[in-house]
Formats: sequence, structure tokens, C-alpha cells
Amino acid sequence: MFSQPFLPGPGIILLGILSAVAAVYDARFRRIPNWLVLAGLAAGFSWNVYSSGLSGLGTASAGLGTGFILYFPLYLLRARGAGDVKLLAAVGSVTGPGNCLWIFILTAVLGGVIAVIILLFHGRLQKTFFNLTWIVRDLSQFRAPYQSSEELDVTTSKGMRLPHGVLIAVGVIAFVVVAKSGLKV
Repeated sequence: MFSQPFLPGPGIILLGILSAVAAVYDARFRRIPNWLVLAGLAAGFSWNVYSSGLSGLGTASAGLGTGFILYFPLYLLRARGAGDVKLLAAVGSVTGPGNCLWIFILTAVLGGVIAVIILLFHGRLQKTFFNLTWIVRDLSQFRAPYQSSEELDVTTSKGMRLPHGVLIAVGVIAFVVVAKSGLKV
């Protein structure tokens, strides 16, 4: 389906710095700043050109595009903020497209587990499952869920929100563990 996760040491360091700063900033201020995303993009493109020559431009561009394409539809549905989209695009510029897809999947799975734990702690699991059926219903009718329920719009404070930069950092950590362990996945 897609390649085994791998990223040389300097790429892992860049990825770690980018995701750690984004996680701390998002947890504290509930936003991911543009200066961080631009620094991540510059580092990603520079790293890829340094490590692969001019073909690194293609790797960084494809990774950026992959990250953007994966989260932009969620932004349009107001299920993700613009900073989340830009952060995953910057992560992709460092890792390339295949590794960006790995990070996306690991973020989704581990983020889902973390979300369920938090929902259980706050007693909101049943309400969330109701909201999921609401989302599926609206999407099946080609309507954005936030249009019929303010609680499903990340731009409001009506619903329960998690700083997604933290979840991307969790996905990055899992990616590094898998990539460094040599596990066959």
C-alpha cells in the first residue's frame, strides 16, 4: 500500500522540534502560529534538498501536498482548524508523502483512543456517539454538519475540543518509534 516508515536522524530531529513546539503552543494558546508553520516548511524543504539534491524539492512538495490534501476537507467541514491543516502540510514537507500518510494514520488512531479516554472521563461518550450519527446523516445528505449543529463547529466553544497539534505530536512520536524500531507494518 505505502512504504515502510523511515526518516534519517536529522529529519527526525526537525520533525520532533516542529511537532513539539506546535503541541506546546496549541495546548497553551489553542492555535498554531504561522511563523512556526513557515519555519517548518523552510526546514522541510531545506532538509530534503540537502539530503537528496534537487529531487528533494519534489519530495518536500509532495509531502506538503499530501498533508494539505488529508486535512483540508476536514477544515472545510469545520472539523479542523486552519493551523492543523498547515501543520500537517509542514510535517509532510519534512517527511515526504509516504511518511506523512503514516503520521496521519497514527494520529487518527491514537488521537481517537485519547479522545475516547477524555470523553469517558468527562462523561460525554454517549453524546459524542449521538453527534457521530448526526455527522454521518448530514454528510450523507451532502450538508456540512456544522450548519445544523453549532456543537460540531471547531470555531465555536459550544463543543468539546482537543488541541489537535498535541495529537499530531503523538502521531509523530508513534511514527518515530515505528521507524526507529524497524517493525514491519
